[in-house]
Amino acid sequence: MGDENELLLNMTGITKRFGPVVANDRADLSVRAGEVHAIVGENGAGKSTLMKVLYGLIHPDEGAVELRGRPVRITNPGMATRLGIGMVHQHFMLIDRLTVAENLVLGMEPRGRLGVLRPGRAGQAVRELSADLGFELNPDDRAGDLSVGARQRLEIMKVIYRGADLIVLDEPTAVLTPQESAELFRIMRRLRERGKTIIFITHKLSEVMELSDRVTVMRGGKVAGVMETAGLTPSRLAELMVGRPVLEQLEKNPLEAGPAVLTVRNLTAADESGAPRLRGISFQVRAGEIFGIAGVEGNGQRELVEVLNGLRPAASGEVLLEDRGLGGQSPRRIRDRSVAHIPEDRHGRGLLLDFTLWENAVLGLQHRERFSRGWLKIGAMRRHAGRLVESFDIRTPGLDIRARQLSGGNQQKLIVAREVEQDPRLLIAAQPTRGVDVGSVEFIHRQLLDLRARGKAILLVSADLEEILTLSDTVAVIFRGRIVGQFPAEEADERTLGLLMMGREEGR
Repeated sequence: MGDENELLLNMTGITKRFGPVVANDRADLSVRAGEVHAIVGENGAGKSTLMKVLYGLIHPDEGAVELRGRPVRITNPGMATRLGIGMVHQHFMLIDRLTVAENLVLGMEPRGRLGVLRPGRAGQAVRELSADLGFELNPDDRAGDLSVGARQRLEIMKVIYRGADLIVLDEPTAVLTPQESAELFRIMRRLRERGKTIIFITHKLSEVMELSDRVTVMRGGKVAGVMETAGLTPSRLAELMVGRPVLEQLEKNPLEAGPAVLTVRNLTAADESGAPRLRGISFQVRAGEIFGIAGVEGNGQRELVEVLNGLRPAASGEVLLEDRGLGGQSPRRIRDRSVAHIPEDRHGRGLLLDFTLWENAVLGLQHRERFSRGWLKIGAMRRHAGRLVESFDIRTPGLDIRARQLSGGNQQKLIVAREVEQDPRLLIAAQPTRGVDVGSVEFIHRQLLDLRARGKAILLVSADLEEILTLSDTVAVIFRGRIVGQFPAEEADERTLGLLMMGREEGR
């Protein structure tokens, strides 16, 4: 690590407004050369906005940035790159049809005399960087064929190829298996040893404690504190983030499962191109049980959830709700049979972002008698929304605010509130806490456990193994459209599940 007094980056008084919303409010950030610096905070705290200012994606209304002791004005990502700043986004920026080598050099293609492209040099650059960093990447592989972990390694190689000394990682482990996360941690340590400086945004407190040298806590657009990680505990860090004590362990009563509520037998389904995505899936979810399905994204989870909710036809197989089939029924009919759904894509499937909070609070329920009698009962809808806001602690200045103006955590709490309030027989929860802060995670987990205690059946689909192991009574792993392992939760562990998620078994 560099001299602790040597500042590589100093951002002071950064203010950014989006209409009436102040995303950054005179925020300061100082990062030492050669350190791993974590930025944590609730959704809407201003973390990503501050990093977008640094990378030139948005321009601050006020404030200043110094890099290596000199003032800079970063107006676009190209300028950030020239200044030695690289950013690995949570959603990868690769072009799937291009090779590893082509993605690596895109926009900076090696050329010879007279500007002639030299594609062989791109492959050589991949091999040299892979050897230097300890990666295993074939320059000729298509990016679309890579695992999630390999795609992330390629993104890191891209920023290093472009000369980055300061690397920003946004939620870097959000979709990684435990083994891939461990490999990323090794890479981060190696980069630090080689003099690189790393800023990473995360909601996972264990990562902060394991990897960072210092941590900046943001709350409400402001910096609430900057601390040496060595002097912190996870519980103290969570309290600083949320502004109140956060319980680390949730109480979960012993399983008292009733009869099967959802039965899936030999289910097959295809994607939009006709390629098979589900290959003979079978399982049961019982009353009073949380059945967790773990897996790396893209292994059939989305198709499974869509079939169960009537959003995608099954090619074959059977789906029963108690003893009656669900196959071929519309999403509205399935909801009316007391099936609720927390979708993985809250913007695409969970909310209408330009509708008000009160309109989104009844989305998919507006045809029911309490909200409609030949005409919409606006007063009833608003009263319903007001009860959800109060009962589920949705932070909002009013019911007429547009859904897009809520923070990500409050958008998710609105969806969870709408679905849980129905008191469903079956709740299908897909990635229910993705991208939300520790306080909202605790709240959402409590709602799921409360439903379980009331004898409801819950199908939990999550790429977060900690979430799966914390909540589930039974754990299954999906890989390439098949269930490749199923265990009582007390017999499951992260290592075994992680291997299965990558298509491997212990000892293979």
